[in-house]
Amino acid sequence: MSGPDGPSLALLESNTTGSGREFCAVARARGLRPVVLTVAPGRYRYLDEDRVDRQVIDTGEIGAVLDACERLAKGDGLAGVTSSSEYFAASAAEAAARLGLPGPDPAALARCREKDRQRGALAAAGVPIPSYRAVGDDAEAVRAAGEIGYPVVVKPTTGSGSAGVRLCPNAATVAEHAAALLGAAENERGLPVRRVLLVEQYVAGAEFSVETFDQTVVGVVAKHLGPAPFFVEIGHDFPAPVQPELARVLGEVARAAVTALGLGWGAAHTELRLTADGPVVIEVNPRLAGGMIPSLVRLAGGVDLVDAVVARASGHDPSPAPRPRLHASIRFVVADGPGTVAAIGGLDRARSAAGSVAAEITVGVGDQVAISHSFRDRVGYAIAVGEDAASAAERAGRAAAHLRVVMG
Repeated sequence: MSGPDGPSLALLESNTTGSGREFCAVARARGLRPVVLTVAPGRYRYLDEDRVDRQVIDTGEIGAVLDACERLAKGDGLAGVTSSSEYFAASAAEAAARLGLPGPDPAALARCREKDRQRGALAAAGVPIPSYRAVGDDAEAVRAAGEIGYPVVVKPTTGSGSAGVRLCPNAATVAEHAAALLGAAENERGLPVRRVLLVEQYVAGAEFSVETFDQTVVGVVAKHLGPAPFFVEIGHDFPAPVQPELARVLGEVARAAVTALGLGWGAAHTELRLTADGPVVIEVNPRLAGGMIPSLVRLAGGVDLVDAVVARASGHDPSPAPRPRLHASIRFVVADGPGTVAAIGGLDRARSAAGSVAAEITVGVGDQVAISHSFRDRVGYAIAVGEDAASAAERAGRAAAHLRVVMG
């Protein structure tokens, strides 16, 4: 047992590389006892390092989740149940609803998690989205791509962190990628996947995300991607270096999308691309942003979104009003290729670089790295602040350049 003697906060699984660890620290700071419900505690190194309590259950079964929560409630009490993982956000909301605890509408989260259903709801509400087709086999995917026009994006309907998302320039790549995705019965979390894909119009333009809490726009993030044909995010800048009017328009479109999906309770992370005709919504994620974006928002905007989520899930009423202070940027280190980590280094130099506020290498010597063309390819990061967007971005890039991960 560890942490405060107050009521528990049940955390259904966790982010592996993002804010999951922060959820536990924030819960403790609020006098709560974080308890991670997980099928595989070894997935999260911080559980042992931070002495976080856990219960090993089948997190894919709502009955097992409810049983675990009821055991916690009979102990020192249960303040709430939530998740920092997109894969488990809807299940956490369902458990909260069944137990009479604070939470978002589970039906809205489930609808949002299935991106074909999400697309339909956004289109019906007049929110600008790419042209798309939901398909169930590779031949159908090729036909859909021909109707939409090349290049197209082919992706799973329930993925996260750019996993399985690929830009396809022709019918051969569409057929190949669709067949590979449809051949997978489970995702990387061992959860069953639907045999449905999205084939959608490729929208060119600068990429942003809008972070909202309830109906409040907390801020706009500029996003940087790695090379095509994949969409791995390699950096973020907050606040995005855009004119106030553009930030306002991006925020309005994101709020319209959140409303159309029946969200608006707690955090949402809306990704958009800016075209010559205005913003286009790529997708809405009914959860806190990943990629350490909450850290940038806290550093530059004065809003602790992790604390706001924990507060709301445990029955409190946070008011995350932005208080702009600085600019903050993160740059990720991406593995060059698969293999075994032979050596790491450069942390001290990265952490002592000008403007650096955090730097981490997220793999250890002996770890196996398998390239998936998703967020899991990232093996380290550096965060820096500056008085303006350019200096923050430059400092983050310089700090990240010190980080060294050698593959054997």
